[in-house]
Amino acid sequence: MATPSFSTILHCDVLVVGAGPAGLATAQAAIQGQQSVILIDDNPKAGGQIWRQGPFHTLPPMAKHYLSVLSEDALIYLPSCKVIAVDSQCVMVETASRHRIVHYQRIILCTGAKEKLLPFPGWTLPGVTGAGGLQALIKSGLPMIGERVVIAGSGPLLLAVAETVKKAGGNVVGIIEQAPLHRLFSFGLRLLRWPNKLHQAIALMPLKNYYKNSMVLGVETSTEGTLTGVYISNKGQKRKLPCTRLAFGFGLRPNTELAQLLGCLLDEQRNIQVDAWQQTTMPGVYAAGECTGIGGSELALCEGFIAGFAASGKYALAEKWQQKRRKWRCFATAIAQTFKLNREITQALPPDTLICRCEDISLNELEPFQDWNSAKMATRCGMGACQGKICSAILHDIKHWAIPSPRIPLSPTRLETLAAGDTEKFV
Repeated sequence: MATPSFSTILHCDVLVVGAGPAGLATAQAAIQGQQSVILIDDNPKAGGQIWRQGPFHTLPPMAKHYLSVLSEDALIYLPSCKVIAVDSQCVMVETASRHRIVHYQRIILCTGAKEKLLPFPGWTLPGVTGAGGLQALIKSGLPMIGERVVIAGSGPLLLAVAETVKKAGGNVVGIIEQAPLHRLFSFGLRLLRWPNKLHQAIALMPLKNYYKNSMVLGVETSTEGTLTGVYISNKGQKRKLPCTRLAFGFGLRPNTELAQLLGCLLDEQRNIQVDAWQQTTMPGVYAAGECTGIGGSELALCEGFIAGFAASGKYALAEKWQQKRRKWRCFATAIAQTFKLNREITQALPPDTLICRCEDISLNELEPFQDWNSAKMATRCGMGACQGKICSAILHDIKHWAIPSPRIPLSPTRLETLAAGDTEKFV
């Protein structure tokens, strides 16, 4: 890895944003294509969520192989670095201590995805976290000995989180999956096309405490406010599961904010729209991984190699990954069909369910409004610490409101960075 210059201004052929599987594959391909590469990531260590590095987490050999790209001389790696603003073929980024301007010829977005959180009574209370959030905390060293955990929502991530909890010494008292049995059974049969995924599913599937066609109704707390139990609907019957933690998640949402700032179009599923070479609708802008559609690490790696080679002009090398990409896109389609959300998840919420947890705005307070802007002006919904990133996505799912377009600065930033951005015509 090249030593970053102390200059405020950096230059490269290819700028890669995101150091998960897609970003690491992209960087490797671009370096093979004789390009100078700058790789930035907002996490302190590369690997993304699936290969998150932590004091009590051992990385698989595949992760170590792809992480070895960080030692390449043609690559500058900037961890704990977030994009603040964009301009013509350059971005302003910020680390903990300074800001930089990065000029590039081509940019490849590997910005991944966010957890899809959908509300229920009690989802904002202490002890309740996102499923992926709990997994990240455990990999970073959160102790789980003695914890009784319920994991709820939908998708294969629930099983992976349960395995992480068990390895950390926690007790998984229930996995609450909203998909019905017939869809899960059909998915199991389709996994014969992907033997390694079938093996994973068999290894992760619990023999007990797996509740199908079920959803969380609410939580129970002690007089001190600590979580003591979760109420679920299982096959139409209400039951309680005692627990000390609840982790929930309903899949992932593509992270497309930077792409939108760059002018890229999204498809009907709000994924970044790309062509056969992973190029977006903007010239010189490519995208790979979960931001172009949720599909797992295997698909992300394929797309990363295609994007990296195509951005380097090595189309023959990119072509070699096309067939593998088709294979894993079929797997992604099977996942989406199996874990499609039941209508009750978003339409059976009690009126007093909190939607905006920053400003304590409930669902019934939003009923008089027809869109995001009018609700925001009247109730302050979306004007809290998260700046509407959570509640706007929730309201898109339950009320079909359009998600507001991102604006500069893309992330919270220091005043001196904003002042520099103004000088350099970024904001």
